[in-house]
Amino acid sequence: MDLVTVDIGGTHARFALASVGADGTIALGEPETLHTVDHASFQTAWEDFRTRKGGTLPRAVSIAIAGPVGGEVIRFTNNPWIIRPALVQEKLGVDRFTLVNDFAAVAHAVARADASQFLHLAGPDAPLATEGTISVLGPGTGLGVAHLWRSGRQYRVQATEGGHIDFAPLDSIEDAILARLRKRHNRVSVERVVAGPGIVDIYLALAAMESRAVPDPEAIDIWTKGMSGEDSLAAAAVDRFCLSLGSVAGDIALAQGGFGGVVIAGGLGYRIRDTLLASGFAQRFRAKGRFESLMASIPVKLIIHPQPGLFGAAAAFASEHGGPQ
Repeated sequence: MDLVTVDIGGTHARFALASVGADGTIALGEPETLHTVDHASFQTAWEDFRTRKGGTLPRAVSIAIAGPVGGEVIRFTNNPWIIRPALVQEKLGVDRFTLVNDFAAVAHAVARADASQFLHLAGPDAPLATEGTISVLGPGTGLGVAHLWRSGRQYRVQATEGGHIDFAPLDSIEDAILARLRKRHNRVSVERVVAGPGIVDIYLALAAMESRAVPDPEAIDIWTKGMSGEDSLAAAAVDRFCLSLGSVAGDIALAQGGFGGVVIAGGLGYRIRDTLLASGFAQRFRAKGRFESLMASIPVKLIIHPQPGLFGAAAAFASEHGGPQ
């Protein structure tokens, strides 16, 4: 089964050809990245990709979308494209299609990826369970959260809005971070802290605690200087981010029953992988009071597949359309 797989974010749309074999193996072609600002619509971006591939594409497509996929019109937060599901077949010239939330696609990737695509972060250095629930979360522009339940080769994925649960501070420093955020937001969700942009508020809260006057920083500068050790305050902010990520990952596992494993996904998680390993992430993940021994038994992994969104979109198509499992 051949198809086009697409992963659409705010600034980039990634396309690739894919095939699903009789044994369920997914083969992904070389991805091509198009800038959303360079194309008036998804249809024109599709036509651009089709031209690059010689003018002909498979008559099936799976599209991972950064946002909800229900309703008659799908809109994007950070680009002007819209998708009308009822017109996908006509506009793209396909017979079958799948629309899937981008983080649900990542959960599909977790279900299908082999052991070589995971890096051990915490807990027992054992494979993810083949029976039960696995929690998946990933900090990026926001905090994506999903989970999957599987039994042998069968599995089901559930997208969630777990990034919008309340942020629960665990010490005086996190109290200060929460107080800073509450000045702008009546309700502070975990993705205000445990997402890429959250590093700015963490950094400024730490600066205020030390009565330091600092210029308004860019998130990328804090990440870069913090991970290199060039700036001690930025390094402290990155460490604090890792602690909070550990706490949130543990909370998600408890809420979802993700005792078969927890997987961290997303480009940010991959970039800070060495920092996560050296930080208090694992200790915070386990620190759940009476359930500490349970938390210590959960394997925590980082998915390192180079294109989990594209790979997972292909897997979602196979699941929806009765492709090989």
